[in-house]
Amino acid sequence: MTNLRTLLPGQACQVWTIDPAGKDRIKRFETLQYRLEAPNWLASGEALVLNADGRLWRLSLSAGPRLEPVEITGVPLLNNDHVLDADGEHIYLSAYDRQLYRAPVQGGAAALITRNPAPHRLRHYLHGVHPSGGRLAFTGIPWTPEGAQADVYTMSAGGDDYRRLTSGPGASDGCEYSPGGDWIYFNTELFDGHAQIARIRPDGSDLEQLTSGDLVNWFPHISPDGRWAVYLAFPPGTRGHPSNVWVELKVVALDDWSAATTVARVFGGQGTLNTPSWAPNSSSFAFVSYPAAWPGSVLSAGDVPPAGRAPRL
Repeated sequence: MTNLRTLLPGQACQVWTIDPAGKDRIKRFETLQYRLEAPNWLASGEALVLNADGRLWRLSLSAGPRLEPVEITGVPLLNNDHVLDADGEHIYLSAYDRQLYRAPVQGGAAALITRNPAPHRLRHYLHGVHPSGGRLAFTGIPWTPEGAQADVYTMSAGGDDYRRLTSGPGASDGCEYSPGGDWIYFNTELFDGHAQIARIRPDGSDLEQLTSGDLVNWFPHISPDGRWAVYLAFPPGTRGHPSNVWVELKVVALDDWSAATTVARVFGGQGTLNTPSWAPNSSSFAFVSYPAAWPGSVLSAGDVPPAGRAPRL
């Protein structure tokens, strides 16, 4: 049985955009009904695509804003691992059957991409599309045994030619191609036992650790102009990428990973920044927060809770 994530009592969902310097922060949409997750910015720059309730949704930024469902047929319930095709007209989707699909981004019939060819009996979670559109980068987890490790894989956009790039120890996830396609950025437990940002060549060579320290770092996303990266930093000791925790959005110049800047601190985690969310012109990126009510107030993106208190959920 699929357990879709929903808002908790007293919780809101807010969709934001913010520039790399963290100065131009705009709340684009707020709802008490849907737990929207994982924004992708459409190639036109006029709308975002997100998921909620097992469906895909379009959030217009130029007229409204207006939230509308994207009618996709031929797919089971969708999760939050969706990435636009390089053609700008299609979107790759991850579903709760753990397979990958491709569909028109404006709606229509989806085509199954993965067929689990032996020996790759995997659960698939899509995170990256090569800028040429020819290959996909995804997190693969064997169906058995239970507790099997997540690793970075690539495959052709047609669903064959599987290549495994990591092999533990520890999980690897959140894999995304650089704008030139010459690197894959991802988060991994390979180095110190908790998630750090790294990169690797698409052929599996030149593995390089990019972050260090106690923070648990997930989901690196590279700006289309190749200047910036944003990633999600969980508190020390976090396991996985849970919902409903305080997280930091870190921005770093791609040529200097030693100087990351926190541009927002939000109540979120799972769903906040799972997939590529930069604007096509690299001027800003989108993210989602899930603030909870304090007595007499509501926490918004960037707010810091009073010392010693926790959100009331």
